[in-house]
Amino acid sequence: MTRLLSLLAAALFSTGALAQASVQVNVIEPWVRATVPQQKAAGAFMRVQSNTAARLVGVSTPVAGRAELHEMAMENNTMRMRQVDAIDLPAGKAVNLASGGYHVMFFDLKRQLKEGETVPVTLVVEDAAKKKSSVTVEAKVQPMSYVAPQAAGHGH
Repeated sequence: MTRLLSLLAAALFSTGALAQASVQVNVIEPWVRATVPQQKAAGAFMRVQSNTAARLVGVSTPVAGRAELHEMAMENNTMRMRQVDAIDLPAGKAVNLASGGYHVMFFDLKRQLKEGETVPVTLVVEDAAKKKSSVTVEAKVQPMSYVAPQAAGHGH
């Protein structure tokens, strides 16, 4: 009977430990495009990888009045940009947030973003149990003419 209780306790403990496991998010090469004085919007780009299936559900930065998740997509032969509520992060696969696809937009910029500086960007991720966690990264401000290297095989 004691052995059965020990096995049951071990099973309950391991189940609880699995339920408490948190999403681990890796953000690769975050960057923001530099702006000119008085410009009120900018794009932020990066690759995001989660250890388990999750969703990117929010973004913020102190340099903007608001930040949003966006998608560029072709509609009736016209490229359109629209806000999305979330971006799926498949387990173990990097999702490329880049020009022409999913990306981050900063609106109501509080100041000019100058080449060479960094800006904090906080990403909010939701796991399968709807538990939210956040990760903050420093995104380097790149020149307006910057073209990021292609992330082979990491589309959206």
